Amino acid sequence: MTQVLDLLLLRRLLPSLTFIILCLMLLLLIFRSDRMLPPQKYMMQLSDEPAWVQNQTTGTTVLKGQSAHLMRVKGSKTLLVSAFLEHRTKPRKVLVIAIMFRKEKVSLQCSLRCREQLHVSRASVDIHWDHFGFPYGTADVSCPLPPACQAPTHVAVTSAAIRNPDEFLEVQNQKAPNVFPYNFTSCFSTMYNYTNILQLVQTVEMLQLLGVNRIVIYKTNCSNETQRVLDYYTDKGLVEVIPWSLSKYLNVSRRAKPDQDPGDIHYFGQIPALNDCLYRSMYRSRYVALHDPDELILPQTVDSWSQLLPLLEKRHGVDRCFNFENNWFPTEFMERPPPPNVLPALGRWRNVFGVNILTHLYREPVKPKPVFNNYKIITNPRSVFVVTVHGVLRSQKNCAWVDRKTAHMYHTKARGQNGLKAQQLVYDGRLLSYSGRLTAAVSAVLNKTRLLPE
Repeated sequence: MTQVLDLLLLRRLLPSLTFIILCLMLLLLIFRSDRMLPPQKYMMQLSDEPAWVQNQTTGTTVLKGQSAHLMRVKGSKTLLVSAFLEHRTKPRKVLVIAIMFRKEKVSLQCSLRCREQLHVSRASVDIHWDHFGFPYGTADVSCPLPPACQAPTHVAVTSAAIRNPDEFLEVQNQKAPNVFPYNFTSCFSTMYNYTNILQLVQTVEMLQLLGVNRIVIYKTNCSNETQRVLDYYTDKGLVEVIPWSLSKYLNVSRRAKPDQDPGDIHYFGQIPALNDCLYRSMYRSRYVALHDPDELILPQTVDSWSQLLPLLEKRHGVDRCFNFENNWFPTEFMERPPPPNVLPALGRWRNVFGVNILTHLYREPVKPKPVFNNYKIITNPRSVFVVTVHGVLRSQKNCAWVDRKTAHMYHTKARGQNGLKAQQLVYDGRLLSYSGRLTAAVSAVLNKTRLLPE
């Protein structure tokens, strides 16, 4: 009889016991937060959504960073990226950065909005010649301004057969001031499947030491932890993230050439993104640098770009673009043992995913010219009309090559089979002159973004 009563009591208690067990499991999951998990366990969850923030005043959700307004042209395969008022040409015009199917023959027209009235003009098209052999290329669509519409606020580009456009781009750069809120802007394009957190933080902190006060990043997707870093820098007012969703419209290649990875357009649409960044920064920044997150242009005789650019302008003239020679620092080779002044940081950063540039101080030998060099540029944006991955396609003045003894670029990445042995590499410790300030700044950011273990 006692056994029967015990069995009945157990049946009554079973739902309560189940509920208690579930609550305990839920508490365990809560306490095992991402702060207690090593980064490697969850690094590959990719975020392709833009960062959103809740407005505490209105309760509405607001996008951080202005998206590139990719827009299809009706009656054509053309994609529109952005539109700008071009003050430097005579007469002025509206310039629309576009992506076009190079074999398509299409007549385009512009519908310009001025004071709620539409004015139509015939567009002219210039497809950039540096398209790396892909079917689609970056293009400039030029819209002449009618006498009655000299300051349009919006523009629609359509095929000539479309009469009533219903999608418009905002025309940016309405004014051309001579005073700029930023001294140096760096443009990163394009960020995709990005997980290299440590090198990203090191690069951003190094750029600030060099004098950069604005960074524009065109992002397709990245890990959740990278997004946390981007949100930190966005809230700080340093980084502007441009959601770059070109892969929703075209089959983007992940490589530089069609024979490496076939697709519609080169390297996630890097070239239109760079041109968009140039024009976005035209009247916001005194200088613009076009490079990748794994590239740093380091002065050799002074400490910052703020000191370097006056030297270059004195030597080569003002209103110029400057080419900086590339130097490869393969991550397959490490400084062993690591430099003593970076050892404490190495211990703190050991669980942070990504490349540590302070441990890769050996570069490949410089190849004799005229071998092509993957150089990058710093330029006065108002002196340049068209840019590409390596250099400028059209500018007011020719670009000047910077002597490597004055400054050159440090490109730290995996190189694969390059045929070089360790003893053939050349030691370059220039980066260590920044190591004290850099390690302190990087550790502070990693702490604030909860990427360092407790």
